[in-house]
Amino acid sequence: MFIGREKELKALSAELSTWKKKTAVLIYGKRRVGKSTLINEAAKAFDGMVVNHLCVSSTFEGNLELIYKSVAESLSLTHLRFDSWFALMDYLGTLGRKILLIIDEYPYLKQTKKKNEVDSYMQAVIDRLPENVKLVLCGSYITVMKELLAESNPLFGRFSLILHIHDFDYYDASKFYPNLTVREKVTFYGVFGGCPYVLENLDTGKSVKENIISLLLPETGLVRSHIENVMLREIQKSFDARILESLGNGRKKYTQIRDQLGSSETGLLDKQLKILLEMETIQKTEPINHRHDKKKQFYEITDNLMRFYFSFIFGSAGTISRIGEAQYYAASIEKTLEQFISRRFEGISLQYFHRMSVQGRIPDIEDFGSYWYDDPLNKTNGEFDCVIKRAGGLFDFYECKYFDRPMTLKECEQERGPLQKMQGLEVTGVGFICTGGFDFKSQADFILIDGKDLYQ
Repeated sequence: MFIGREKELKALSAELSTWKKKTAVLIYGKRRVGKSTLINEAAKAFDGMVVNHLCVSSTFEGNLELIYKSVAESLSLTHLRFDSWFALMDYLGTLGRKILLIIDEYPYLKQTKKKNEVDSYMQAVIDRLPENVKLVLCGSYITVMKELLAESNPLFGRFSLILHIHDFDYYDASKFYPNLTVREKVTFYGVFGGCPYVLENLDTGKSVKENIISLLLPETGLVRSHIENVMLREIQKSFDARILESLGNGRKKYTQIRDQLGSSETGLLDKQLKILLEMETIQKTEPINHRHDKKKQFYEITDNLMRFYFSFIFGSAGTISRIGEAQYYAASIEKTLEQFISRRFEGISLQYFHRMSVQGRIPDIEDFGSYWYDDPLNKTNGEFDCVIKRAGGLFDFYECKYFDRPMTLKECEQERGPLQKMQGLEVTGVGFICTGGFDFKSQADFILIDGKDLYQ
């Protein structure tokens, strides 16, 4: 069953259905994020022949031979051979039928020759694309695929549609477990994130604890293998794993990461952080009231699943093997899991505001994110994790509560108290987002968002 990606599917389907212009589509995103599934879903409605080819780690000539074979199989022919890719395209142009040619894992083909040589070859292919042929290039190595978008690359400006496929957010991820409670949905997303491959393999008839013990903790656990052999495969030779370990354990500032590595050589760290940013393994962020202030910037692991792995599992393989998965969970995860999920719930809340903003449900929103404050009068400083900036420099401050019960009016009033005493804060609204809802009706003093509202 195809889940989510409504916007991407609509755009791709529209591109494959029109013949008024030349079509060359670029689709990229990390491994097992659902790129091929999206292409196959759109291809179901394609009125013509579909040639779906997967590039391999071989020579340029070897890959061309396999492409010829894929075309021959689609045409139900025993064998086809051409002098060049151009000869193949000329042949396809004579068939008198519509053809969709999908070249998956293009980076394998790209790496068979010197930098940009294959891209230059592909540029000529696209420029000479027959009127009856549509081309889709797809790839998982994000840094390699992003090179195709650079102005210096021969393929720059050659694509009629570019789709960057990301993991599902909390809302689309919940479509894989629609019958769970709000708190359970938050918990599953907080641990396992939004990778479609991982979501498809969860047993949501069992608890999060049972899924962690069976899928994440064993050395051969399906999800742990996905992290170690797929998610980290592309980047493991380009970074010190302790960077992610540092981030997974709450050391998010540059100086904290540097000190964790115990090295005064910042040039290498800068390079590694840049690679991790380009690969979308980590993200750089800053409070909304200190945008572009490098002293306030910090780093975070982008994916919830990888964050969980580096918070609880990385470096503990020996211990898990010795004492067993269930005992390790009880000793090292169970007591702090709720705190971990509570922090992820703050991220879910920000995703909710993003959705509301995109839908035009918060018309005067200008920004959202964390807010750092410094109150010299009361000698306090700290951070609010979920704040909306509205037009005119006005701010709504939200507290996110990962409760298994309704939040009371008294608790809301107590939470608001310290906020009102802080100097220099432009607080125009105080809100609460609670997984367990509230035991009182909405009133003018507070903005209330029930956990159920997040999933409607």
